Amino acid sequence: MEKEIEKVETLIIGSGPAGYSAAIYAARADMKPVVIQGLQPGGQLTTTTDVDNYPGYKDGITGPEMMEDFKAQAERFGTDTRWGMVTKVDLSERPFKVEVDEKDTILAETVIIATGASAKWLGMEDEVRLNGYGVSACATCDGFFYKGKEVVVVGAGDTAAEEATYLAKMCTKVTVLVRRDEMRASKAMQHRVFNTPNLEVLFNHETKSINGTPGPVGVESVTAINNITKEETIIPASGFFVAIGHKPNSDLFKGQLEMDDAGYLLVEAGTSKTKIPGVFAAGDIADHVYRQAVTSAGTGCMAALDAERFLADNK
Repeated sequence: MEKEIEKVETLIIGSGPAGYSAAIYAARADMKPVVIQGLQPGGQLTTTTDVDNYPGYKDGITGPEMMEDFKAQAERFGTDTRWGMVTKVDLSERPFKVEVDEKDTILAETVIIATGASAKWLGMEDEVRLNGYGVSACATCDGFFYKGKEVVVVGAGDTAAEEATYLAKMCTKVTVLVRRDEMRASKAMQHRVFNTPNLEVLFNHETKSINGTPGPVGVESVTAINNITKEETIIPASGFFVAIGHKPNSDLFKGQLEMDDAGYLLVEAGTSKTKIPGVFAAGDIADHVYRQAVTSAGTGCMAALDAERFLADNK
């Protein structure tokens, strides 16, 4: 007997702050949302130890705990949260056809895409070992914890320049490792970098190791190597920030939705609407500028409201 295809009003792909916020609003509007959690339930915040900048948590909270709170709140209003990975989508007509785990098919009247973006890493074992213990990919998220300390930033583009100058406002010294003999950042950003007194750029330098132990001490220093002379330098540091960019998790939607050159989904200004009516994007998948939990949650709210109005207009 052939399995009956499930039909839902609102399918949310992704389960970070954007996905869960969309679910809270959609569930309260009786849209009976289904959330497919994806490969990393809770999104990037599940790899963050302490979150101190989200309103409402006056004493701070860990990223995983906060995402569990988001999930519980969404489920309190009736959200159907499911383990699984969306493996294929067909947005050519409504209801939209979404395949989960290469076996189950869901037909959705509206789809909210909240698949986020993944930080690019150097691929070092030390990054994994010390992630959350001094290793970070977000200075605006974690920089506060390094106030009055020395840190290292890796990268050569605008992201690295922005993160380095941001950290320089609170850290005693910031060392930027650039593997080539020049930065790729814009001239304006480079000007800011080279005119910041407590910021030093080491050209032709790469990271050999991040030294320290997981726990209260965390990162203690970084061993950098000059890729021309092969000379090694040990840089005292309490924090190690990887700023080589992010990759939006948008491969599923290539050829169906409009994207910028980096792969971020394009939405109508001031909304969460993609070019396909009934398909909405929220969070880091459509935001390469702010990339904060609070802004992702805000756009998740927008997506649910946009979806609610769409359904009301297309009954």
